[in-house]
Amino acid sequence: MAPKRKPLFNVKTFLAQVRDGKTTVSCQESHVFFSQGDGAEAVFYIQTGKVKLTVVSKEGKEAIVAILEAKAFFGEACLAGQVLRLETVTALGNVEVVRITKAAMIQLLHDDPAFSAGFLEYLLARSVRIQADLVDQLFNSAEKRLARVLLLMAHFGKEGKPESIIPKITQEALAEMVGTTRPRISFFLNKFRKLGFINDNRGMHVHSSLLNVVLHD
Repeated sequence: MAPKRKPLFNVKTFLAQVRDGKTTVSCQESHVFFSQGDGAEAVFYIQTGKVKLTVVSKEGKEAIVAILEAKAFFGEACLAGQVLRLETVTALGNVEVVRITKAAMIQLLHDDPAFSAGFLEYLLARSVRIQADLVDQLFNSAEKRLARVLLLMAHFGKEGKPESIIPKITQEALAEMVGTTRPRISFFLNKFRKLGFINDNRGMHVHSSLLNVVLHD
């Protein structure tokens, strides 16, 4: 059995050092933290709950680009010089986040090498995930892409048992994430159910056997 991987770093311990420029925000379903085109002035850390990141094209088409959960950052692109937000971030259910101003975050990164190293490792892991998502979109079928999304949302491969998929996620939302139509999502979900890869007992549960879809040539 492979050894358990240690957490990247204890963010709460480091954030406790921030005295100025830090605010804890609790909000409910559909709260918008910032919208596409807003000024990029802060970094956010999710303490509890989940958020979705969406973008809207010039033609008005909206797409979900990610769903982030507890222990994830968002809005960190402002640290790299982003002036305007490229996406909209919305709460999925009840969410508690810590908002850290850009200046406070830069100061913490400058003053604490341990936090800088942990944050860099986090960003690199996020970058690897984004590259994997891009390869998935370019080369895999819609069925494989859906299977991968479900496995990731169920925490497959992470410590502990897989979680239930959030009950509120719609087939339309999954279609946006996968890059296909809602009828295709419905077709594949029904197929996965018949094969025993997923079930809907108090929310969608994903079984490790779904990995066969991703690995199958």
